[in-house]
This record gives sequence, structure tokens and C-alpha cells, in this order.
Amino acid sequence: MSLRICILETDVLRPELTAQYQGYGRMFEQLFSRQPIAAQFCVYNVMNGEYPPEGETFDAYLVTGSKADSFGSDAWIQTLKAYLLKLYERGEKLLGVCFGHQLLALVLGGKAERADRGWGLGIHRYRLAAHAPWMDPQVSELTLLISHQDQVTQLPEGATLIASSDFCPNAAYHVGDQVLCFQGHPEFVHDYSRALLDARQDRLGDEVYNQAVASLSTDHQGDLVGEWMLRFIQHPRKQSAA
Repeated sequence: MSLRICILETDVLRPELTAQYQGYGRMFEQLFSRQPIAAQFCVYNVMNGEYPPEGETFDAYLVTGSKADSFGSDAWIQTLKAYLLKLYERGEKLLGVCFGHQLLALVLGGKAERADRGWGLGIHRYRLAAHAPWMDPQVSELTLLISHQDQVTQLPEGATLIASSDFCPNAAYHVGDQVLCFQGHPEFVHDYSRALLDARQDRLGDEVYNQAVASLSTDHQGDLVGEWMLRFIQHPRKQSAA
């Protein structure tokens, strides 16, 4: 039986990239379609006020990346935070990537803010801090495409750190069997990352831009993280003692 995943899309792509890449929801659909676990998707752009109809049920809810700040005061961000808290309290499985990773940390009592380390771009390498049953296949370290200025600077209470680096200490975490989040972008492909870098070259400066472009010559493990996410959704929740 296919997993049913609700993708809460929190951005729209640059107009010049829409025809090729469509949106973050579509990127996740493509990522998950390459995995050995079957899944079906419904995409709702919450930035535009779209949400699942009342009574619709899913195996998990995934919050995408966004150019917006997770700690921003925009009305749609506040609405989404309230919605996610309600889902969490209901016991739903929640996944977050980049903006979603940070927003869920905030919803659950952690902290996210503009990082004093500056932009994280290109391919980044992380140390694995923990291994869970759903982290299969297992690896000793993780590489992902990244594009962020903000970071989770304090994990929520009860969170387990999964991946870290000197640049991004809280790069991935899970909260029991219910929440799983990554700062990196498993759904990104090299060409999309290069297009983003090209669009931001003037803002980034030549040194930062050239280093990020050079990093794209190596591979990343987005497909691995995509499989972990689906295995996490499949993994049964532990029942708390009465």
C-alpha cells in the first residue's frame, strides 16, 4: 500500500526556473518516486493559503524549504506554525527540510535564527551523530546540497541530533518516531543548485560563489535521505505507557 504524504509547500520558484522545476512539491515527488517505497502525494501551497480539507488523512506531513525566514512574522508563517502544532499534538508524523526543519524546531520550543556563519551553499558534508532503525542503508557520513542563511541554534527538548558539522551544528534531528528534519535539501539536483547560485552571484561575491560552484563537482546523498524519510514514515510509533 502506498504511503500518503501531504507536502506543505512554503514558497514559489523564481519565474525563470518554474517551467523546468515547477515547485518544491514537485521536486519532492520526483525524489520519492526514485525510492523503493511507494508513495502518493498531495501538494498544498500554504504561502498562498492552501491547506488540506478538513477530514483528509495522511501518513505524514512534509514542510518544504522557502526563501522566507522561519522566525518571520508573516501571517502565513504564523498560520502554518499553529497548524503544525495542532498536527503534532494530534500525533501526526511531521518532516521538515531547510525552512521546514527550522520552523518545526521553533514550533516545538527550539530556536532558529540568522546564522553568524553566513551563507551555506553547494555540497556540504556532515558527521552522523546517531543511527536509528529507519536510517537504512547506513552510512558513516552524509553529504547534501544546501542553500541557507538561517540555522537551528537550539534543538527542541527531547530531540535527538542526527547530523552536524562545524558550520551547521544542528543539521538534522528527530523527535522520537514523530518528527524528522534536515537542514540540507535532499530534493535538490545539481542543476537547480547551480541556477540558484547563478541568480545570487552578485549578492554572494565571487569568492563565495566560486567555492560553492566548485563543490558541485561532487555527488550528494539526497536519494539516501529520501529513502530514510519514507522508512521513518513507515516505522511504527511507540505507544506510551498508560
